[in-house]
Amino acid sequence: MKRVTGIGGVFFKSRDPKALGAWYKTHLGIDVQAWGGAAFQWNGPDNPDGVGTTTWSLFPADTKYFAPSAAPFMVNYRVADLHELLTALRSEGVQVEERVDESEYGKFGWVIDPEGNKVELWQPPAGQ
Repeated sequence: MKRVTGIGGVFFKSRDPKALGAWYKTHLGIDVQAWGGAAFQWNGPDNPDGVGTTTWSLFPADTKYFAPSAAPFMVNYRVADLHELLTALRSEGVQVEERVDESEYGKFGWVIDPEGNKVELWQPPAGQ
């Protein structure tokens, strides 16, 4: 079974997301959008005719989205089959959150690593 197939996104907290986003846009050329982040598009061996994305996004310093982690960041990993992987991780004793979100953006699940960091797992929609 394939597990992680790539990085889906990098998210981190900011004291002032709008100002920090403007800095990244001005100085590093990241096309920060009104929603607070940017999507880098690419294709690869698993989707040579599709479009993959890696999201870069700022969150307010007081966001609860990373909870229960106290880390100021969260990495989103692309996975091939979210439900199969979550089942395997549970059987291996990994702390897996019960909630799974499914939408037009794909399937999302979360685990907590041994140091308490929340990790987001993302199965992109077909073709991405």
